[in-house]
Amino acid sequence: MSMTQRAEPAVKTPPASGPRQADGRTAQRPLLVRTLARPEVGVLLGAAAVYVFFLIAAPPVRDGSSMATVLYQSSTIGIMTLPVALLMIGGEFDLSAGVAVITSALTASMISYQLTMNVWVGVVVALIVSLAMGFFNGWMVVKTGLPSFLVTLGSFLILQGVNLAVTKMVTGNVATDDISNMAGFDQARKVFASSFDIGGVQVKITVFYWLAFAALATWMLIRTKYGNWIFAVGGSKDSARAVGVPVTFTKISLFMLVGLGAWFIGMHQLFTFNTVQSGEGVGQELIYIAAAVIGGCLLTGGYGSAIGPVFGAFMFGMVNQGIVFAGWNPDWFKAFLGVMLLGAVLINLWVRQSATRR
Repeated sequence: MSMTQRAEPAVKTPPASGPRQADGRTAQRPLLVRTLARPEVGVLLGAAAVYVFFLIAAPPVRDGSSMATVLYQSSTIGIMTLPVALLMIGGEFDLSAGVAVITSALTASMISYQLTMNVWVGVVVALIVSLAMGFFNGWMVVKTGLPSFLVTLGSFLILQGVNLAVTKMVTGNVATDDISNMAGFDQARKVFASSFDIGGVQVKITVFYWLAFAALATWMLIRTKYGNWIFAVGGSKDSARAVGVPVTFTKISLFMLVGLGAWFIGMHQLFTFNTVQSGEGVGQELIYIAAAVIGGCLLTGGYGSAIGPVFGAFMFGMVNQGIVFAGWNPDWFKAFLGVMLLGAVLINLWVRQSATRR
């Protein structure tokens, strides 16, 4: 090479290329795929299918009063399903939720009647007891590291025995005394168990509470730091703790929210029927968990919504009352629920796999 010859540059400018191809890892997925990835989509379609089915199979469902009954049945399940679903998103279970409702109602009734006090005193004491039960479950899970399934199964058995034994010991019967003539009862009934006339149809106040609580839970999950904490501890509590998420506070508070829900439904039952059977509530926890699972909440935690369990509870209420309106044997109710649960799990699994498949 001559001294006057210029050397070629070490790095050449790359030739102009055509349109850049999007990286599959960063490309935005189509709107339909992103919609299917939402946890509530599968149950929304299922709820619509169940509703249409009973509109055809059970003509009385078309009546406004019948639909009000369906919504009422759904609301009593849905109000408890919401905190249970939040707890499941946080990676835990509470098998004591069903009997905790009865414990709360029994506490309010016996405190008011046996001590001859205003029923609002019993309501407040029941709230404290319910929150304490939730705190105990959460504290045991966090401090011992035991699975919440085992801890709350123990709480379930304890509460079931205490409900029956204490009621018999205090009242001499398996049910509490009628508190309808006590001071404060009428006011409490308006708060927890009243009805509203809408277009000539009586709609229970629990329906409005249910929708309001669902809106509040949705806002909390999507818009607040606490909602991020719930998803984080449900996905991986160790990773969440490493980035500063207060895991202990989050898990204990979720169990206390279940206690709060149990208190509310317990008060509704007490002021609707004036008395409480101590042996009730067994098996309801499975209904709440099933409604949450049908609503798109994963059993492994870290995934779900508050809207999905609303539709899940509606499906339960629709099937429960739809069978009655259709004149079928109500013994088939649990079989329908089992089919719904398995179907919803399979549909949710397929939807998630389809949405995440590249």
